[in-house]
Amino acid sequence: MAHLLPTISTFFIVISAVFIAIGWRLILRGKKQEHKKVMLWGAFFALVFFIIYLSKTVFIGNTTFGGPDHLKLIYFIFLLFHIVLATTAAVFGITTILLAFNEKFAKHRKFGRFTATIWFVTAVTGVTVYVLLYLMYPGGETKGLIDAIFTK
Repeated sequence: MAHLLPTISTFFIVISAVFIAIGWRLILRGKKQEHKKVMLWGAFFALVFFIIYLSKTVFIGNTTFGGPDHLKLIYFIFLLFHIVLATTAAVFGITTILLAFNEKFAKHRKFGRFTATIWFVTAVTGVTVYVLLYLMYPGGETKGLIDAIFTK
């Protein structure tokens, strides 16, 4: 089961991004109630991703990069970029949702555009990390989070 968790969590990243894209399109068409429902589903799937990812990290560990040595620095920089984006997207996502629930729609609109854009890039970089770790190259060792990120 542990070997399926990265695939499952990546699936939820993609699903959440699809829901966010649909929600964005709905609000552009003036469909506020549909937008709200779809965006909440997008947030839900992002949360499911996070729970699966965190569970794997805590109970199993993270996989180190198993690709060639000459790509490890590039992968490391890319991974850090993804982590910063994902963290930023999470903070902005929570902020955007709270603004909507507090009916501060002018700020919600401004944050929402930025948040959705960051989330799309986060989803793409997340899928790329998955492909590099599990499809293109054989996965490296499974280690604790800090060791997995900083092992060369």
